[in-house]
Amino acid sequence: MKLPERKTIRLKDYDYSTPGWYFITICTKNKEKLLCDIVGTDILGGPKIIFTEWGMVVNEQLKYMSDFYSHIKIDKYVIMPNHIHLLICIMERKGPPGRSVPTNSVVSDFVGTFKRFTGRQIGVNIWQSRSNDHIIRGEEDYLKTAEYIENNPYKWKDDCFYRE
Repeated sequence: MKLPERKTIRLKDYDYSTPGWYFITICTKNKEKLLCDIVGTDILGGPKIIFTEWGMVVNEQLKYMSDFYSHIKIDKYVIMPNHIHLLICIMERKGPPGRSVPTNSVVSDFVGTFKRFTGRQIGVNIWQSRSNDHIIRGEEDYLKTAEYIENNPYKWKDDCFYRE
């Protein structure tokens, strides 16, 4: 029996190790609300993000990732009930003279490591197998993405990932 081929959502022939800005979304398995609750989502009262135990682990691991990857900076992130959004910057890596720097996908490696670290700490894998990424193309794209991340909790009930 032949398994169906997965469609790639990656930009063809793009090196995902290229220095620059990337917007990443990682969802929980079956988009289950495992990470937090968002309360008080009206303009006057919120929103307030109340982490679950697993959400606290995710938050701590995100803080650790920039230490683990010295060439990656997490600029902004938000933890939502069933997904996270990250705005990361991959910086230029310089290898020792005469040696090349590995060019495997830094974005995929970063996401995979993050999932492994959180899974190890929680004791179970809570993530979907795939993640979504977007290459930031210019200042306007960066500003729009940063604003989206900051305002995501305010718009939780209108979010495409929203579950009651």
